[in-house]
Amino acid sequence: MDLSALVTAQITGAIVVFARIGSILMFMPGFGESRIPMRFRLIFATILCLALYPATPVGLLYFDTLLSFVPLVAMEVTIGLWIGLTARIIMSALQLAGYQIGFASGLANAFAPNMDMFQGATIVASALLMFELVLIFATDLHHVIIRALLMSYDIFPTGQIMLGDLAGQILKAVDKSFYMGLSLAAPFYVMSMVMNAGLGLANRMMPSLPVFFVAGPIFTGAGVYILAVSGPSIVRGFQENFTEWLSTFAF
Repeated sequence: MDLSALVTAQITGAIVVFARIGSILMFMPGFGESRIPMRFRLIFATILCLALYPATPVGLLYFDTLLSFVPLVAMEVTIGLWIGLTARIIMSALQLAGYQIGFASGLANAFAPNMDMFQGATIVASALLMFELVLIFATDLHHVIIRALLMSYDIFPTGQIMLGDLAGQILKAVDKSFYMGLSLAAPFYVMSMVMNAGLGLANRMMPSLPVFFVAGPIFTGAGVYILAVSGPSIVRGFQENFTEWLSTFAF
């Protein structure tokens, strides 16, 4: 084997690894945030792929023609995008919970920063997302993410893809994310129902009561109090579910 063929095989293997891990990092929470400059994300993805390449089962790859190389890269990019998008879908549970909390407690504000989320995001959703992103690195969850990148080759071997299973699993992720978001915001549903019922009864007994002016401060104060009490549990509950999903790759 000549030196040029060996170097070409190593470069080809590194490109295949970058196709998957780089695609994952495009959307992975903590690493794929659009507020991080693209140049920094690209440099980090390149360094991480080169560091993990010797530990992956990809090894040296030899191709006779370019046409036999392109389909493999396309499959690896598809798998990487699936993993990254699924992680982002699960992360959207906090966005849904924050939106519901803001709507139930009167903390919704159209002029709040959306933190690269949907346009209807509230300041509560932005705060929960920012807090969770900080905790990903503060609790060393990013180590689990990096390990999951490496262990993904055990679940999805190189060059093998099952589009039907990927589509079914991403639908399950959407279902789980929606259920998780509603569960995290459950205390505020109870608060809204109880307080609306109480104010409705008060208005019936006292028709002259200015319900709108009375209800606003009460809802906001109660919402802030419940958020302060249940906020750590909300973030912890999400982090446990996110770690459980990562464990399907990492452990």
